[in-house]
Amino acid sequence: MERDPEIFPDDVNGNVLWKMQQDGDDLSKAREIEFTVIFATEDDALGFGETLLVNRQKILLSNNDENTEHPFELVAYVYMEPTHEELSAYEDLLTLHSKPFNGHNDGWGCFVQK
Repeated sequence: MERDPEIFPDDVNGNVLWKMQQDGDDLSKAREIEFTVIFATEDDALGFGETLLVNRQKILLSNNDENTEHPFELVAYVYMEPTHEELSAYEDLLTLHSKPFNGHNDGWGCFVQK
């Protein structure tokens, strides 16, 4: 199968989705996707977490001892179909709303659906 740049653009998300599809993941199946945003302080992470909770998002706050500059990570769990458009739009939304709390996107992940 040849890579369609409209479905799998040449960027990080497009490359990950292409690899997932090549590995047999059925990208037409919606699933819970974990988006991680990292913070330097727990107060910033909690402030951003409150924003997500008010919008009825499922979240988890945890420590990341491997990252000394941003040791607090907040994971938002979103049920969606893993399309480039949806993933990128949600990452943009996280970037916009985490910026006042000095948050940085740290990627996304999900379980394979066959």
